[in-house]
Amino acid sequence: MALICLITFANVVTRYLSNYSFAFTEEFSVFLLVVLSFLGASAAFGADRHIRMSFFTRRLPSRWADSIEAGVSLLAVALFGTLVWYGLRLSWDDWRHDTTSPGMGLPQWIYSIWLPVLSVLIVMRLLGHAVRAWRGRR
Repeated sequence: MALICLITFANVVTRYLSNYSFAFTEEFSVFLLVVLSFLGASAAFGADRHIRMSFFTRRLPSRWADSIEAGVSLLAVALFGTLVWYGLRLSWDDWRHDTTSPGMGLPQWIYSIWLPVLSVLIVMRLLGHAVRAWRGRR
């Protein structure tokens, strides 16, 4: 997060003082923000602190609430599993077609490969959460 702030601050100061933009640095900022978001989501799922609507599950018997929690976790596994699949396809296409990033001209797969990698991490955390919920030890 500090690196994102530093890059953005340098870009703003440079633009203000010289009327020249370091727009290419935005490429790194966006990449770092996506990685940070996925790492934060993974940590939240692992610590059972992810965002959820518990209005109904709090009013249900414990076993039902745990079953619903496990089911919702499995639905999230399906969502992030889909991100793994399509993220791998995107990265493969970037690799195969030698796609380069618009700002820096770096190979685009360097950025896109992190989507499936971090999605796998989230899937593993979600599976652990689903197992704990199914056993009643959320």
